[in-house]
Amino acid sequence: MATTEQPKFTAPANDPWKGLRGVMAGTLILEVIVLLLAIPIVANIGPGLSAGSVVFFVVLAVAMILGAGMQGRPWALKFDLALQIVTIAGAFFHWSIAAVGIIFGCVWVYIAYIKRDVEKRIERGELYGQEPIEE
Repeated sequence: MATTEQPKFTAPANDPWKGLRGVMAGTLILEVIVLLLAIPIVANIGPGLSAGSVVFFVVLAVAMILGAGMQGRPWALKFDLALQIVTIAGAFFHWSIAAVGIIFGCVWVYIAYIKRDVEKRIERGELYGQEPIEE
């Protein structure tokens, strides 16, 4: 029985991860803006701001801003998805925070899908500039 090895390919001409890191960082910053815009909703329409809700908003916003700067790390996508779970848990303060978490959670699931798709294309040598390596 002969084993068939996957052909190995050169690196893509352009770094696909550079663009994805930018999209991920930009998405987190956009989410911080939306989260901070939700504070008046909780304050005026919801039950009002308590010390716990203010701490929740500030800690979550700071974690997202710091996370935006760490998108080059191998664990960054898992961290981003964990932030969505924490945001959805914000339903404890008001349902609108959970809505923000669910909407951005869908965005992050799509980003994870894109990352997986790019990884598969790199393995198959389908990105621009990839050529088989001759042994």
